[in-house]
Amino acid sequence: MTQDQSDLWPFTILAGGDAFLAERTMKDLRGQALRAHPHAEVVELDAAVCDPYEFDEAVNPSLLSDSAVVLVDRLDDAKDALGAAMVTFCEDAVRDPAGSSIVICRHSGGNKGRRLLAALAKSGAHQRRLPKMKRQDDRMGFVLAEFRRFGRRIKPPAAQMLVSVLGDRTAELAAMCEQLCFDFDTDPMTLPIVSEYLTDNPQASSFNVADLAFEGKGAEAIVRMREAIEQGVDVVAIVGAMAFKMRILAKVAAAGGGRVSPEQVGVSSWQIRMNQRQLPSWSSKGLAKAVEAVANADEQRKGRGGDPVYAMEQAIRVIASRGKS
Repeated sequence: MTQDQSDLWPFTILAGGDAFLAERTMKDLRGQALRAHPHAEVVELDAAVCDPYEFDEAVNPSLLSDSAVVLVDRLDDAKDALGAAMVTFCEDAVRDPAGSSIVICRHSGGNKGRRLLAALAKSGAHQRRLPKMKRQDDRMGFVLAEFRRFGRRIKPPAAQMLVSVLGDRTAELAAMCEQLCFDFDTDPMTLPIVSEYLTDNPQASSFNVADLAFEGKGAEAIVRMREAIEQGVDVVAIVGAMAFKMRILAKVAAAGGGRVSPEQVGVSSWQIRMNQRQLPSWSSKGLAKAVEAVANADEQRKGRGGDPVYAMEQAIRVIASRGKS
């Protein structure tokens, strides 16, 4: 069976990838299937607990509908009997796609269940591998694709800024791209607009706090942190920003003065250079102390009986003083 990947397949497997991306892709395919079959029944199954009879009942005609859109989670954990039922359905559906239900499965992408994946692929199932969003190139590609979703473009330096600020938080990255497209008509989106937006947007203010702390401006960072919390920014976002920047600094330090590629560190070249400039003012003891302070703030925000805001203030002081506070 030859079919364009953008078309609807009777049996699709989403393998691996970022959790947000997998969930949204599953939702998109579900919507596409329902547009093609508006009267289809939607059935959600968990392969870990589903048996072949339940699957057969889901994909076969019922009193409510002649077809169904069947969403199967945790395909990795499917028992052999369920796998055999899926392979049989897939073979029949590929031979007669017009008269079949549509099955969309989610697999983690790991080694578990690989034999079933191979059997389904041999039966005609379409496997769609999703990016894990761990590499810098994946995140940049995601931002560019998000703007295309809204019929827009973004200049690479502006996309890099979004990736640098929001890191691997894919859901927030997607929301920020959508909000920028909604708030500004500029096409392509430029770096000055993105920079100003991130500075003014409460969602990104946690990184402003982190930047000030790592620049040694402790008092200013604490004031900005309090303002951010008053604006509704959760302490967890500020702790996350601090931890993100701390990890980069520690990685660059561990790499021996930056003798490492951007791919290995997981950030852009300019971020590596910026951290290289900061490293001479840090000692190993100071780095360890800062890591401990950020970890303590993270513990407090998880409800360990302390004051997370106070702990965050202490972490800011330690970072701003390069661990000498």
